[in-house]
Amino acid sequence: PSAGSLTPANNTVKRFMLWLLVVYVSVPFLVKLCPSIQAKLVFLNFVRMPYFIDLKRPLDQGLNHTHNFYLEAEVGLRIGVWHTVPAHMWREAQEKDGDWYDSMLSSTHPVILYLHGNAGTRGGDHRVQLYKVLSSSGYHVVTFDYRGWGDSDGSPSEGGMTSDALFMYDRLKQRLNKTPLYIWGHSLGTGVATNLVRRLCDRGSPPDALILESPFTNIREEARSHPFSMVYRFLPGFDWFFLDAITANNIRFASDENVNHISCRLLILHAEDDTVVPFHLGQKLYNMAAQSKSLSGHKVRFVSFPSSLSYRHKFIYRSPELPNILRYRLSEHFQGILIEFLYNFQEIMFNLQDIFIEFWDIFM
Repeated sequence: PSAGSLTPANNTVKRFMLWLLVVYVSVPFLVKLCPSIQAKLVFLNFVRMPYFIDLKRPLDQGLNHTHNFYLEAEVGLRIGVWHTVPAHMWREAQEKDGDWYDSMLSSTHPVILYLHGNAGTRGGDHRVQLYKVLSSSGYHVVTFDYRGWGDSDGSPSEGGMTSDALFMYDRLKQRLNKTPLYIWGHSLGTGVATNLVRRLCDRGSPPDALILESPFTNIREEARSHPFSMVYRFLPGFDWFFLDAITANNIRFASDENVNHISCRLLILHAEDDTVVPFHLGQKLYNMAAQSKSLSGHKVRFVSFPSSLSYRHKFIYRSPELPNILRYRLSEHFQGILIEFLYNFQEIMFNLQDIFIEFWDIFM
């Protein structure tokens, strides 16, 4: 063919490349002019995967010992909740109502309040698989969709997500005796979790432990490290175009600041091959937590999972060691209670001894 016959194809390629260039250049300005776009990209609450799940029927996801219900977190704001009881209760749980599930919270089995990450719902597959692992290990798992997610009302914001988590925590705490209550956050949920625990510690009522799965330091560092930012990361003005747009929406999720105000046991889980929240961010947060004055005297642990396991961002639940890791945490909790009991018992015995000596001196 002649050189002239290639011209239409060349023109098509040129037009396509020009179109790509226009889009590439336009996106930063669009995000800067409409910061709400960046907020949607952080929350991704409009992404519902799997799409056709009926959140009213956790049984469809293989959870035959889970109760779906709705609570009013604020006036006119309803959020969807799942409560999964320990797996050995599954027979007893059949056809039971919410009152029965609430009554089971007074059992000796620990409770985990699970705070999920962005995108999807409380019925996301990797989340459901984790509930099953935790349930099989003897935990109650209570999870919910923040305002704006799933079948919950409202629209998302960092403050709203934290308020919803605080509402759920307080409701659980009212129904528990001395049963341990753990807070577990994953991905974006780790930012919610540290916000929540900071509030709890500020008011003098910390949880029994905080578990962070695939955490980051703060949302700006996470956004800079996210694979979606790769094509713009080295663009002059990246922070001004993209990161400042996040800050303009009052989105911070500053876990690196929060760890300086947290005073409870802390466990961090992170896979080395996590590309969504890079491993180095979890490690950096751990290093900050290990040096935190508020966490001194509390157990701070970091458990890494090698790349060879391919757990990436959301498959740590596949680890056969996970129940043992958590069981160790649980034993630490009861070990602390036992030590406190023995210490108090010793004090009582010393006091009784002093009373007996005084009694002996008086009457003898």
